[in-house]
Amino acid sequence: MKISHLSLQDFRSYKNLELPLNEGTHIFIGENGEGKTNIVEAIMYLALLSSHRISTDAPLIKLGAERGYIRAKVSDQDRDTLIELEINNGKANRAKVNQNPVRSQRAISGIVKAICFSPEDLDLVRGDPSERRSFLDHLLIQRNPRLGGVISDYEKALKQRNTLLKARAPESTLAPWNEHLANFGGEIIAARLKLIRELIPHLMNSYENISVKKQPSLEYKSNLDNLTEDKEDNKSEILRKIEEVGFQERERGVSLVGPHRDDLLLNLGEHPVKGFASHGESWSIALSLRLASYQLLKSDGDNPILILDDVFSELDEKRRERLVALTNTAEQTLITVAVANDLPSELTGSRYQVANGLVTAL
Repeated sequence: MKISHLSLQDFRSYKNLELPLNEGTHIFIGENGEGKTNIVEAIMYLALLSSHRISTDAPLIKLGAERGYIRAKVSDQDRDTLIELEINNGKANRAKVNQNPVRSQRAISGIVKAICFSPEDLDLVRGDPSERRSFLDHLLIQRNPRLGGVISDYEKALKQRNTLLKARAPESTLAPWNEHLANFGGEIIAARLKLIRELIPHLMNSYENISVKKQPSLEYKSNLDNLTEDKEDNKSEILRKIEEVGFQERERGVSLVGPHRDDLLLNLGEHPVKGFASHGESWSIALSLRLASYQLLKSDGDNPILILDDVFSELDEKRRERLVALTNTAEQTLITVAVANDLPSELTGSRYQVANGLVTAL
């Protein structure tokens, strides 16, 4: 998979950008704040339908503009697809596929598949559970775009249910939303459990290539019992737990049961990574999670775009070598660095200077 042409209009720092791209490695060099990460953020937005850096769309639109645009010509095997996304502040985004309007931006989900390594990946290890839930859900959606709709429906049901709980609505009013929450939540949990099971072998292999001192493992943490990869089993368990904690939920005005409360536990040896791992070990497990995600998509028969966003300065020589080797397996790789000296000497590819909203081939 590759993007053969990327066009940005009123997106972040770019008034207009027309960027032709080929297969292989593309290296964007520029000081912080010059716009190099905005390029990869646009590509990741097409892959995830949200920014991997911020939680709202408003900062994506160039100051003074009403809306921003991302357009990309995507080549996957023998098929070319033109996708266009109009990003709006405060209302729904609009999308086109091959110049034809589609009902929602979710219609473009799955067309672009990409894995991004960035300094923020340390949040996977040291951050809140929401970071790890997002990691799982973003990977789920890339593998199965339909799950994006399930997650969206779950979030709507959760929001409505919390509103009713805060208003101390009667049980008869809550009952249908309990059902919705359990139905969508049970499917999300089943999909997460399956994903973790399939990700673990790739994680172990990726970590072994970086460090062999300890063995990594993943574990799904929930206040629910007897969870399985069967969504109906999980639905029943969610409904049972809701009945059990119903009084506490009404007292606190918030939903205490469901995948929005869960976490992904990362372990090295017998200890959790969070709170026990050194800085180097934390980087290794975060890097291994991204490597494992990339390899999992490859095992599905996909060839995702590989993005390395300003990470070489953070890594030691061995971890740099691992990433350079990975670039040789991708059809297209995009790399950003602040200074060329941060690049490993063996890394080759097309180079660009990014400054003042301009991208110039070197």
